[in-house]
Amino acid sequence: MPRPPKCRRVEFLPRLTFFKPAGVPLRDLEEVGLTVEELEAIRLKDLLGLEQEACAERMGVSRPTYHRILSAARAKVAEALVNGKAIRVEGGNFQLVMRRFHCDGCGHEWELPCGQGPRGAEMVCPNCGSTSFYRIDQEGNPFGCQRWQRHHGQE
Repeated sequence: MPRPPKCRRVEFLPRLTFFKPAGVPLRDLEEVGLTVEELEAIRLKDLLGLEQEACAERMGVSRPTYHRILSAARAKVAEALVNGKAIRVEGGNFQLVMRRFHCDGCGHEWELPCGQGPRGAEMVCPNCGSTSFYRIDQEGNPFGCQRWQRHHGQE
């Protein structure tokens, strides 16, 4: 019996999850199913242009596993494009990566999914509206701040 697939980390949930050829009624179309992690694999490699090693690391899988996910996704997209099928993005075995923040103004902490938040606008604390906040890790420490870690004897 094969082991269950490892949960993949995903930084992006699509707003649009169904794509179909123009001018063809939906009732006349076959569908191809693309999982959320397959879409994430395409996004990381083909849209962001990352190397496979970096893509695998961001998704929390081995490089060979990432390659299998990407190959399956590309084959499904190719099938849909060449054969005039619709693409439905849904399901899979994934966990959405969250970013955590701490407000200096009011002490409020909140989470946002990676890649989500105001585009081109300044982000503010949802509790007090302050722009004085920083990203924190799972333990509540400033994210990636080595100077803070050295100062508090955590390096």
